[in-house]
Amino acid sequence: MFAILFMEDMDPFYQNISSFPTVFFTFFLLVVLLYWIVAVLGLVDIDVLDFDIPEAEGVDINPDTGLSNANVLAGVMLRFGLQGVPLTIILSFVALFGWLICYYAVHFLLGMVPSGLFSILAGIPVFIGSLYVSVLMTALLIKPLRPLFKKTSQETVKRVLGQSALVRTSRVDNDFGEATLEDGGAGLLLKVRTIGDTTFSKGDRVVLLEYDKEKNTYRVISEEEFAGK
Repeated sequence: MFAILFMEDMDPFYQNISSFPTVFFTFFLLVVLLYWIVAVLGLVDIDVLDFDIPEAEGVDINPDTGLSNANVLAGVMLRFGLQGVPLTIILSFVALFGWLICYYAVHFLLGMVPSGLFSILAGIPVFIGSLYVSVLMTALLIKPLRPLFKKTSQETVKRVLGQSALVRTSRVDNDFGEATLEDGGAGLLLKVRTIGDTTFSKGDRVVLLEYDKEKNTYRVISEEEFAGK
């Protein structure tokens, strides 16, 4: 199956994905794929890149207001409707759509442009246009998903406190960690943090003690400590 990747007929494909401007989206997409692989292995949090986006009509992104970079980014995301779902999912869709759009634009349009400086100059608007369209497509795609994430989050908090979960990451401490909770279905993946200097390792069983709404994490203790042993 993988032999097709090394056939001579694939040369135009490799040339397109490694040429300007597609190469930027190719790199972005590879980073996203690498991230998901590492996240599935439990080496990083699934939503390690997430930050809170204010629930507001909008955010003033004027640089003179002294807002932090995170607030400026939040304002831009609100303007384009990129909120309500994990940031990692948003970035994954932007990378995928941007790569597809840019690839076919380069394949069908830039092939008629002479190589060299003219090709680079023509590639700049293609890159900007691909990024813009991919953002709009992502915003449309995630719009119907927002209520699902919000409802799921609210229901989860109510019913998981006091239940036992299994640590899935290499460690759990004050700054890092995830655990899975069996719910009779596919299971729930939760961000967990310890109290004090306590640490847990992959495979340890912990009890969800309290929910930190601001950080969207659960404080956990060992089953033995919860049982008073």
